Amino acid sequence: MENNLIYSSSPHIKTTRTTRRIMIDVCIALLPATVMGVVYFGLYALALVALAVAFAVAGEYIYLLIMKKPFKEITREFDFSSVVSGMLIGLTIGTNYPVYAPIFGSLFAVIVVKMLFGGTGKNVVNPAIAGRVFMFISFQWAVGAWLLPAIGSVYGETVATSATAVVDVSKGTVPALSVIDMLLGTGMQGCIGETCKLALLAGGIYLAARKVINIIFPLIYIAVAGLTTTVIGGFVFAFFFPAILSGGLIIGAIFMATDYTTTPNTLCGNMIYFIALGILTAVLRYATNMETVSFAILLMNLTVPLIDKFILNKPFGYKKPQKQKEAK
Repeated sequence: MENNLIYSSSPHIKTTRTTRRIMIDVCIALLPATVMGVVYFGLYALALVALAVAFAVAGEYIYLLIMKKPFKEITREFDFSSVVSGMLIGLTIGTNYPVYAPIFGSLFAVIVVKMLFGGTGKNVVNPAIAGRVFMFISFQWAVGAWLLPAIGSVYGETVATSATAVVDVSKGTVPALSVIDMLLGTGMQGCIGETCKLALLAGGIYLAARKVINIIFPLIYIAVAGLTTTVIGGFVFAFFFPAILSGGLIIGAIFMATDYTTTPNTLCGNMIYFIALGILTAVLRYATNMETVSFAILLMNLTVPLIDKFILNKPFGYKKPQKQKEAK
C-alpha cells in the first residue's frame, strides 16, 4: 500500500491551474493588441508576429529533439510559453524591421535565454525581453524611421520622420497628440503591439480577472514611471499621460515585468522591484532620449536574486528571538 503513495516537497496545493493554462491565458490576453496591430500596420505586421511565434516554437522543439527527448513527449508537455515569447517578440518590433529579425530574435530568446538555462521557470531574465534587446542591438542598422499606422495598408503608407512621443517627452516637449489618440494609438508611430493602449489594457484586465497577474504591480510600475517623468521634467504634469501612454510602458508593465520567474517571491520584494523599475525606466528615458522599458526590465530581472536573498517570508508561527540580558 505504501508503494502507491507519492512523496514530494511542500507546498501541497490542489488546483487546476497549470503553466499551460496560464500561458494560454496570456496568449488570449495578447490577441486584442495583435488584432489592432494588424489593423493599424497591415499584413506585414501579421507576418512578423507569425514568424516570431513559429520560430519560437520550432526553436524549443529543435533543442529538445537534439537533447534526445521523444517528439510525442515534447508535444504532450508543451506549455505554450514559447508561443507567449514569440507573440511578445513580434509585437514589440515595428514594421520597419526586416523579416529575418523576429526569426533570430525568437531563436535567441527560446534557445539561449530559456532552454540553455533549463527551460520554463529556470530562466534568469525574461526571454521575450532578451530577444527584443537582442534584435534592437543586432538589427538597429536595418531600422529606418518608424511607420505611422495606416488602416487598410499592407505595409504602411506614411514614414514617420519626426521623433516618437517618448523622445518628445524625454526632451521636455509635450507631444501634440491628444490623450485619446495615445490611448487608441491613432497617429502614433511605434511597434506593432504597443500602439493601441486600450487593447493592451483589455488584455491586462482579462489576466487580472483570471488571477494570472496581480494588477496592483503593473499599476505601480506605470504610475511611478509617470510621476518620476513629471518630477524630472520640472513638475510639468502635462508630461504624465504622454509618459505612460507612449512607447512600450503598458505592454512591458502588464506582459513582461509580471513574469513569475523573474519577479521577487515576496509582497515587499515586489513592491521594491516595481517602484525601482518605474524610476529606472523614467531616468533611462531622459538619459538616452529613447525607449528604455526593455532595458530597464532586463536590468531589474538581474536584481531579483538579490532582493529574494534579503527579503524573505516569515515562516508560519515565527517569533523573533528575544535577546538575553547580559549579566552584570
